[in-house]
Order: sequence, then structure tokens, then C-alpha cells
Amino acid sequence: MGQVDESMPSDRWRPPAAELHIGMEFYATGAPGVAGRLKTTADDFRVTEISSYPYPDPAGAFVVLRLASRDWEQHELAAAVAQRLRLPRHAVQWAGTKDRRAVSERLFSYRGAAPERDLGLRNVTLVEAYRARDGLVLGHHYGNTFELTVGELATGPTEALLAFRQTERELRDVGGIPNFFGPQRFGEVRPITQEVGRWVVRGDLARAVDVYLTERPADGTPGVGDAARQAYAEHRDAARALREFPREYRFERSLLEHLARGHPPERAFRALSRDLRMLFVHAFQALIFNRWLDARHTADLPLDRPVEGDRIVRVARDGTVRGPDSVPVGPDNLTECSDLVTRGRALVAGPLVGFESPGPDGLPGEHLESILRQEGVDRSMFRLPSAPEVASRGAWRPVLVPTPPLSIDAAGDRVRFRFALPKGAYATVVLREFLKNGAAPVPSPSPVTDLAPEGTPGDQR
Repeated sequence: MGQVDESMPSDRWRPPAAELHIGMEFYATGAPGVAGRLKTTADDFRVTEISSYPYPDPAGAFVVLRLASRDWEQHELAAAVAQRLRLPRHAVQWAGTKDRRAVSERLFSYRGAAPERDLGLRNVTLVEAYRARDGLVLGHHYGNTFELTVGELATGPTEALLAFRQTERELRDVGGIPNFFGPQRFGEVRPITQEVGRWVVRGDLARAVDVYLTERPADGTPGVGDAARQAYAEHRDAARALREFPREYRFERSLLEHLARGHPPERAFRALSRDLRMLFVHAFQALIFNRWLDARHTADLPLDRPVEGDRIVRVARDGTVRGPDSVPVGPDNLTECSDLVTRGRALVAGPLVGFESPGPDGLPGEHLESILRQEGVDRSMFRLPSAPEVASRGAWRPVLVPTPPLSIDAAGDRVRFRFALPKGAYATVVLREFLKNGAAPVPSPSPVTDLAPEGTPGDQR
């Protein structure tokens, strides 16, 4: 993105409160957005996983499924597949998490027998199934392709297309999109997973369980279970809460069932799947990353080239990050690292903090230290002695997503976007640059008249 100063257009807009709450405090572009609605129906958000298929083996221990689904949350779909195949509840694994309100196609894997027919799940189609020598692990894919349709536009589609193409030009000029974790990471319906994760990292599982059961969105967005959450916060009767919480709130009800039996909150927490418990920790790491990205932007540190104290990650010829290792940037290799980034062979990376994350170095490290102090945590806490099964060593994440080829065209009175992103990048973060839903213009500084004090040569009496 280059050096940023206060006069640059990207600082013309202030994001809405819901985005500020999860650390998304700036835009890469200054072009006015055209507000619109995404996900009016699941068909408006189509995502197809660019999969890394486990190697087929007729004698393999694993079965790989490719499923097409509509309106299914990732953990709920995996649990439903496990139940239908009579597998242990947490037996089904996947490579990448997909949006709930979407039409999605993705892989799952498990140890066991292959299904003889379609699974018979609502809004789920079995596309293919085969045996493989290995199963999937999180991140075992290349990325995703998206077809997103935006409706209820604030202008007609012709005017919207003109505005969107101006934003696209700006994104080409700045070279990329800030690689924020999008709202889905924190919970689309109730963005509180980072709050749960904060208490998990601090070692207070009882508080983490309480937040998950009672917390409502900070922006006041109403939810189906609000009355039940408020009631439980007041009466603290888990057995009564089981009668009050909606049946579809499977994870909350799992916690309440254990609490109603007299189990301590720590045991109730461990009744949740390891993937879900890990998601809480990852959401807190994501919040810290977003806040660090904001701090970097505010301090005028570039996103498209490294400075001393940074880390870079190597990029393969297919555009994917080459493994988890990062290269520290110092005075002796700054020129070489900058050249790699300029040639597209590396990207500047930011921290997903864990217990093996390196200590502070340079300005980037100072900003991270400040955020950790504000959050009341340090690196060692990510060992999670209270929940070691979800401890995190830490990792590195590119700070920019190179602007992908974009297809933008009118679809009746709506506009359709088509593009592909590497794994870990969020389509909603791309779309927010174009829509800027809820963004407010930042007032320009008022001109200051330099008045000369009385009795100086500027005095005109």
C-alpha cells in the first residue's frame, strides 16, 4: 500500500461500529462505496473450495466426501454427517471453514465405511466419495472461488458498476487488500467468539463458558435466543435454561446439559468439539492480528513492503504461501527482502500470536507488545495449561491479499462479483471495499488561519 499519510483518500471513511469492534478500522480505498445487501438468500453467496485432494487409495483408511450444501454452518454440517454415518461426533474433518448463509462445495474426510447412497441430509448433496490413504487437516486446500450477488443497491446497477470499477482501479494501484479476518471468524450471527477466546487464553474457562451462554452482540443486534440468554444470566439455573434455549442452539445446550448435571464449567467446556474450542482461540488471535494491522496503518508503516523488525513469508509460483516458516527482516537483509516482496515472491506477514512467537523487534514488535498489554495476555499464556489440547504455537499471516482478477457485471437490478482468493482470505473483506456499508465520511480538517499576535510586523493597526 505504500506510505500512508493523513491526507490519503483511504482515510476518508470510518467503518461502522460492528467492524470497529473486531478491529477493522480502515479501508484500502477512498472511493465512495455503493451500499448494497449481500446474502439476501444463500444463492447470493456461492463458494467452491479449490481443494487439495488426498491421494486416492482403494485400500486407504479414510473416506473423502465432496459435499454441496446450502445454509449449513461448518461444525453443524460435520456433526450431522457424523450422526448420519453413525460415527463418533467429532470424527469428521475438513480443510477450510465456509460461511453458513451460502451455497458451498467442499471436502470432508473420516475413517470408516464409504456411504452407499446420498446422505439424506436437508440441502446437502453428495457430489463424490472415494477412499484415500490420508484424511484432511485444517488448511489442506488452496483457496476458494466466489460468485457473489449484491442486491438492494443504493443506486442503479449502471451507476454502481461505474463506482465499483473506480474502487477496482484503486485496489490495483495500492496492490492489495488488507488481509483482515472478516466477521465470519468472530461469528456472523453473534460475534463473540473472540471474547470467549480471550478468557480461554487467560485460563478462566468458567468465564469463557459464561460469556458463550450469556453474551449478546456489542452492537445490540437482536437474536432469537436473547431472552433465554438474559434469563440465564439472571437465574443461573442450567436445568431451567435447557427448557428456555432454542433447540437449534446445539452448542449452548451441550454446555447447559453438563452444568445441569452438576459438572464444573471446565468439564462442560471440554464437551464441545476440539475444533470449536480451537476456533475460540483462533478468533482471539484474529482480533489481535486485526488490531495490529490497524496499528501498523495508523503508524504509517507500509503494508506492501517490509521494514526492520518485520517478517516475510515466501510465496510459491501458484500464489500460495510456502509453508509456515517466516524470514525475519533486519538491516542486513532489508534490501533483499524488499526485492522479494516487490517481485511477488514474498509477502509482509503479521503475527498470529502463540507461545513460540518471537519477542518484539522494531516498530512492528512494539505495536504488538502494546496490544498484548491492553488485552491482558502474553505469549506464554497461549500454552493454555487449563486447556492444553487447544494450545497454539503461533503462526504468520500475510498482511495483504494481492488484488485478484475481478469480474463485475450487472445481473438485472443487482451486481455480480466473481473472483478467487487464497485460503484464509475473506470474500466479505474484498466486498467491503466496494460497498462500504455503514461507513461514515471523516470530516476534513478545518483550515486554520494563522493570526499574527498583536504588536508584531503582521499587525495592521
